[in-house]
Amino acid sequence: MSLGFNPDKPPETWEQLAAVSKKLTKADGSQWGAMIPSTGYPYWMFGALTMQNDQVLMNDAGNETYFDSPAVIEALQFWRDLGPKHKIMPSGTIEWGTLRQNFLEGKTAIMWHSTGRLTIVKKKAKFDFGVAMLPASKRRGTPTGVGNFYIFKQTSSSERKAAMRLIRFMTSPERSAEWSMKTGYMGVSQAAYDTSKLQEYVKGFPYAAVARNQLKYATAELATYQTDRVRKALDDAIQAALTGAKTPEAVLKDAQALSERLLKQYS
Repeated sequence: MSLGFNPDKPPETWEQLAAVSKKLTKADGSQWGAMIPSTGYPYWMFGALTMQNDQVLMNDAGNETYFDSPAVIEALQFWRDLGPKHKIMPSGTIEWGTLRQNFLEGKTAIMWHSTGRLTIVKKKAKFDFGVAMLPASKRRGTPTGVGNFYIFKQTSSSERKAAMRLIRFMTSPERSAEWSMKTGYMGVSQAAYDTSKLQEYVKGFPYAAVARNQLKYATAELATYQTDRVRKALDDAIQAALTGAKTPEAVLKDAQALSERLLKQYS
């Protein structure tokens, strides 16, 4: 049955996302048009929306945030409006941990999620699905994600050498390519995508390269001094707005005030 849009042409703008998702939403509530998770990593999903609205969340030095800028407020208002206004997404918060299953069970037609869920969706989905770059407002945008290896200062020379051997092994092109194919996460270097195995995999499953290709529109994920406390302030603000406890403008101004107090000593 045709719903009046081409499934091979995914939404490229916020307006298209709202319009397409409305057609995909079932009146009985059994299927929503779209879901953006707001637990676990709300600040990360929000970083995508603000970048799409041409506004980063912090400066490169990590001692300033811009939570109360008009473009950031507008982005949170758009996220909230997907629920009570457009009625294409459940109002309130949406669980990160169960979103993949919601998609696989047809409870949402579109999900925003980590590319690290791609391979399991590929294996479990009993229907055709697609992967697309995130839609744009003023521009395309996404935050990067990151997992880190650390070598601590207070270690012996032999421990540091052993740690470096492990890091080199884990980030080698062959291992990185294998990791990407088995999980959906991006390879950590272009050299990984130059391996014959990953090239062949992408050739047969082009969706594996979508997140990598989106990097040209990416910004760094929220990282500041006092990162955990600053992120929590923003996470709490996002959830308060989505549940309707306060307006996006009010919560973001509160979050910015708290952030400024936390970061004052680093300016």
